[in-house]
Amino acid sequence: MPPDKHAVQLTTIDHSRDTAGLTYVYPVLSRRSGGLSIGINLNPNNACNWRCIYCQVPDLRRGAAPPTDLTRLRLELGSLLDDALHGDFYQRFQVAEDQRVIRDIAISGNGEPTSAQAFPDVVDLIAQVSAQFGLDDRIKRVVITNGSLMRRPAVQQGLVRWAGQGGEIWFKIDRVTPAGLARINQVDYSPERLARNLEIAVRHCPTWLQTCLFAIDGQPPEETELQAYLDFVEQRVVGRVPLRGVLIYGLARPSRQPEAPRLSALSGEWMELFAARVRRLGLTVKVSV
Repeated sequence: MPPDKHAVQLTTIDHSRDTAGLTYVYPVLSRRSGGLSIGINLNPNNACNWRCIYCQVPDLRRGAAPPTDLTRLRLELGSLLDDALHGDFYQRFQVAEDQRVIRDIAISGNGEPTSAQAFPDVVDLIAQVSAQFGLDDRIKRVVITNGSLMRRPAVQQGLVRWAGQGGEIWFKIDRVTPAGLARINQVDYSPERLARNLEIAVRHCPTWLQTCLFAIDGQPPEETELQAYLDFVEQRVVGRVPLRGVLIYGLARPSRQPEAPRLSALSGEWMELFAARVRRLGLTVKVSV
């Protein structure tokens, strides 16, 4: 099942999950990795257990991933990798010469990927297909997660296998106060629960924090929220929780949620100033605006 022969140009601001006309696999140009990222969407039903107000998924609804057709996923991943490595993929999608390299495979998509019952099997499948194309040591592997299901044994099992492939977790933490989590992520959550899930993640797989920052009604996040975030991160540092670092990013793509008209990007200067505050805690920080 080859990608669409009438494909449009890939850009860093278009992360559409159906660009290649496939169910589970989609190509994107990642501004953070500087090349092609192969996305794995285990939530083609647009269902997630969170509803972040900056989410770009249209028709988002509450729920979990549906059953995964592993045979179809294997065929789609193999087809797209073969096209990128040996076909005319980059020409059809008008990818610039300096970006014609596969940087990573990212389990992400239109909802919380660890809600898929077949999550450990998906991890194994990615390892098998990557090895088939000789990509074992050539690409990164990332799971992008809100971390809410870390206590499930199957999720932990999958993450151990992911770590064995050299994979890592990008663990979403946008806010840490109950009010901030309710406002931004639309969940009833406590900082204690957030900390427990993060520590489980770190024990099973190398982990980065991933934080989205933006303005609401033209105003940046409140200083009380920013300081609470810094305090939370500092507590992990003092407690020797071995985080890889922090990935801070802004609104590169428009939200598809009802709050979208109220959201806007922060300046690069603002983002860098906040990143400097995080770096003073002793962590590596990468910023994408």
